Amino acid sequence: MRVLLTGHEGYIGTVLAPMLRGAGHDVSGLDSGLFAACTYAGPVADFPSVRKDIREIVAEDVAGFDAVIHLAALSNDPLGDLNPALTAEINHRAAVRLAELAKAAGVRRFIFSSSCSNYGAAGDDMLDETSPFNPVTPYGISKVKSEQDIGALADDDFTPVFLRSATAYGVSPRLRFDLVINNLVAWAFTTGRVLLKSDGTPWRPVVHVGDIAQAFLAVLEAPRESVHNEAFNVGRNEENFRIRELAEIVVETVPKSRIDYAPDAGPDVRCYRVDCSKLARQVPAFAPRWTAARGVAELYQAYRANGLTLDDFEGARFSRIAYLRALMAEGHVDDSLRWRAGAARPAAAG
Repeated sequence: MRVLLTGHEGYIGTVLAPMLRGAGHDVSGLDSGLFAACTYAGPVADFPSVRKDIREIVAEDVAGFDAVIHLAALSNDPLGDLNPALTAEINHRAAVRLAELAKAAGVRRFIFSSSCSNYGAAGDDMLDETSPFNPVTPYGISKVKSEQDIGALADDDFTPVFLRSATAYGVSPRLRFDLVINNLVAWAFTTGRVLLKSDGTPWRPVVHVGDIAQAFLAVLEAPRESVHNEAFNVGRNEENFRIRELAEIVVETVPKSRIDYAPDAGPDVRCYRVDCSKLARQVPAFAPRWTAARGVAELYQAYRANGLTLDDFEGARFSRIAYLRALMAEGHVDDSLRWRAGAARPAAAG
């Protein structure tokens, strides 16, 4: 298929794009390039692409594609809190407009990167795709609204699919250190402390970035009747953990590390467990390979190989919200996260 992948230069996109190409698909990318200077472990594969903000897409950008995979977004809860109105504009309204343009252009399949954070504050119950939404952040709210509005576009010629990924982890060329497992291993490796910023009791489902990418590929290639206007939790049932359990896995892997709690550590309202059996049942090609323990070992080896320092992961370059604040402070982008006309852009890496 001819596939347009938005956000192809991000944490998931730099893993997914080569996977799509390896499966024989003709892949083009669309990305604003905000994080082009944030490569941790390159190289980043080169693809035909358009350098454009998702809010500026026009009909010509989606013409001629069989499918659109939409990853581009302000990508987590802290980023959503940076400017809730901006999160709604980018993550919700721009996503719906992209789906409308894709449908009008004859794109038959639209795969939307959603999130298990849609479930928000849910306690100890096991949640499947029919469970009620209870988002507690602007990010989660934007994903819920996008699913609802894009789902309304479904018809015989347009198949939206919603992948609600668990909390991601694992090595990517555009590594993120603001994800819980990536962060805990980084703290352990650089300081010997597995630093918990909550009391460790909240539940969180986790899934490796490679398994997320494999889910998108499997859904792209699945028969229409298996995925039409369906939502799927992405992960494995046995990969629901309390945060302190993840910390214990890290301590078992990283030598001479110990669990430590931040002075203000307390309960986290974001608490949910998810049932991921629907995706494996309806799309048998999805076969997740990773476990949290394997992922922690992978991250530890990557940090050793690249000589990770505390300044690396606590600094602006690999924290999405800190890096965007730096781009704004230095005048590269304006308050709407658009590149300023004529402003120099940080050099691309990798």
